[in-house]
Amino acid sequence: MKILIIEDEKELSESIATYLKGEDYVCEVASTFDKALEKTELYDYDCILLDITLPGGSGLEILRELKANNKMDGVLIISARNSLDDKVKGLTLGADDYLSKPFHLSELSARIAAIIRRKNFDGNSLLKFHSISIDTVAKLVSVNNKPLELTRKEYELLLYFVSNKKRVISKNAIAEHLWGDDMEGNNDFIYTHIKNLRKKLIDAGNADYIKSVYGMGYKFTD
Repeated sequence: MKILIIEDEKELSESIATYLKGEDYVCEVASTFDKALEKTELYDYDCILLDITLPGGSGLEILRELKANNKMDGVLIISARNSLDDKVKGLTLGADDYLSKPFHLSELSARIAAIIRRKNFDGNSLLKFHSISIDTVAKLVSVNNKPLELTRKEYELLLYFVSNKKRVISKNAIAEHLWGDDMEGNNDFIYTHIKNLRKKLIDAGNADYIKSVYGMGYKFTD
């Protein structure tokens, strides 16, 4: 899962990023209005942490742009402003949740997970595809109720495939989702991760659900 942290307080953004990376999220950071707007226009995120007050503009304007462009990224506003007006305005513009500073990082992580469940998995923490079950809270995978051992990247790849089943996903989209800002040069590793995941799924008794789409990418389907 990929998170964008839009926050101009360097110490806070670094502390959030460190904590969330420990929770196995891929994190990117934008500290100014212009950089944040650029990232939200170019890339998709599972959840955006959005501060209202930014150098160069308002976080609420970024939220307006997201909704005007029909972007489906989850948005959690984090702001020192604790007024009812700011909270109502942000939620009215389409934010999914609002958290006032200061906050506990564990609560932030729980709220992010709740937004992602609602946006990506219809509120469910357990995903199923035929005999494959994915527990997104425990981050465990089983096939026919037997545990399937996956690496962190294989787990993220499977989760990405299942949540986008029957859609063609480009190699660049996979690389961006798995590595974020560190994606440069990692396209070469996608084939290896997919090969390993495919083998583990087949060895566990599944059909080969990962289909190559020539010149376009991959599709996870029957």
